[in-house]
Amino acid sequence: METTALVLTLFIAWTLLLLVLMEVLRVVLVARQRIASNAFRPDNANLSPFMQRLARAHANCVESLPVFGGLMLVALLLGRAGVTDPLAPWLLAARIVQSCVHLSALSVTAVNLRFSAFVVQMLIGIYWVVALLLG
Repeated sequence: METTALVLTLFIAWTLLLLVLMEVLRVVLVARQRIASNAFRPDNANLSPFMQRLARAHANCVESLPVFGGLMLVALLLGRAGVTDPLAPWLLAARIVQSCVHLSALSVTAVNLRFSAFVVQMLIGIYWVVALLLG
């Protein structure tokens, strides 16, 4: 499997893992009768701060997947994975760092670190767009 295909699959798996974690925690809340099954809000605003951060971390992945995943898919479809292979693992690492920091804290330092991880992803994406269009 090419690096890009592996990273794309792992990006999807990471997004799915966050979703599964959120839903398992929601099932526990319902089973313990802490919330009615029809009382959940999409952003978990009526739940703990951690659950709110988890919803946002998952949403960040869902929002980023069409952009970065789409670029990786284009590279694979065009037979140009050589463009994306070298930086794809770094993109995934930055995505996982962003999610983990998002889950762990809201301090200024944490927000700055999270944003820095997102900037890494944006720069990689910009590079890929240019390389795919001009190469």
